Amino acid sequence: MADVKRDIHTSAVGSQYVEGSLYYYAPNKAAPILFGILFLVSFVIHVRQTSRYKSWKITVMLPWCALTIGAGYILREVGAFNYTNVNIYIASMTIIYSVPPLYEMCNYQILSRLLYYVPYHSPMHPGRILTTLGGVSAIVETFNGNGVSYWANIKVSPGKQRMGLAFLKASLVIQIVMLVGFVSLIGWFHYNCHKKGPFPKPIKDVLTTLYASSVLIGIRAIYRTVEYYSVTIFIYKPDMDPSSASPLIKYETFFWVFEALLMLANSVLWNVRHPMEHLPRDSRVYLSEDGVTEITGPGYEDLRFFVIAMVDPFDLIGLAMGKHIRKEFWKEEHGKSKGGDEESGGKEDAEKAAGVGEDGSGIGKEKAIISEGRDGSSRQVSDESRVGK
Repeated sequence: MADVKRDIHTSAVGSQYVEGSLYYYAPNKAAPILFGILFLVSFVIHVRQTSRYKSWKITVMLPWCALTIGAGYILREVGAFNYTNVNIYIASMTIIYSVPPLYEMCNYQILSRLLYYVPYHSPMHPGRILTTLGGVSAIVETFNGNGVSYWANIKVSPGKQRMGLAFLKASLVIQIVMLVGFVSLIGWFHYNCHKKGPFPKPIKDVLTTLYASSVLIGIRAIYRTVEYYSVTIFIYKPDMDPSSASPLIKYETFFWVFEALLMLANSVLWNVRHPMEHLPRDSRVYLSEDGVTEITGPGYEDLRFFVIAMVDPFDLIGLAMGKHIRKEFWKEEHGKSKGGDEESGGKEDAEKAAGVGEDGSGIGKEKAIISEGRDGSSRQVSDESRVGK
């Protein structure tokens, strides 16, 4: 590494500026090791939990995020000893900054599975959460990655640095708007469950964790937004006054509290309150309206073109044209026993209550109740109407 002047300037508020440092200060050398280890521990736990619940399709982003951000802090540790190295700095910051939007995508996946599980209270098609919100998150990630790579790079022109800052500002504004929309969607579903029922404790637990995770991600996004809108330039040169820097830039403590600690808390939160302890792996499995029985149904369908469904997740076009179709399959599952002719319906109900099937064998044709440990360790399938004695 080239020799660098390490003159230290003390501003009026007592912060220390190290000339040549891309961080403004000389980065802490112990904290990156601590957070890197803690995130890697969380990663190992997430891998074990995801394997236990066999939920790789649903929660694979949780271990991936913990591993990725852990690698980012390992790079920051390297950067703490090489704080003039642009490549290490950009790599560590890009990785660390890219993970929070991915944690939001984890939450989208979890809420989607929750809506599949309680379809009759879902404000929208559960799959549209992933396609619509996930698509916007991809835009956020693009802005975020390009923004960091330009804004923090002293080798590019000032114009590109300003463009990078604009990308970062845009990504955070979009992220906050999407977060508000996402929490509103959770609240809408929460209200439906509370007002109409059923609302069993497992659903409450998953919703509570989603709220908590969203708050952690939201606080971090607000911190970053305030930071980016309070600065015009990030890298301070010898002819600039270091005391003019924003406190959010000058003090490393803000980074460790509002970036590292909040994201670690989010990762640990999902370790402690893993969603698949309460939710099924199969999206076709839903909770009956009695609040107890789990039934394997046909699954949620959306017959619209994918692009239209992605752009219009609530089917506002269909509602306006009077063509909105919502197939309530959870009612069709029990339609034969609850509707139709009273006499024939009463006869069928009596036969099922007595345990007599259509073929007289004593086994009813009602849909099977699925009683399965979420970790896949045990599985029992029993019929609602038992074998007659």
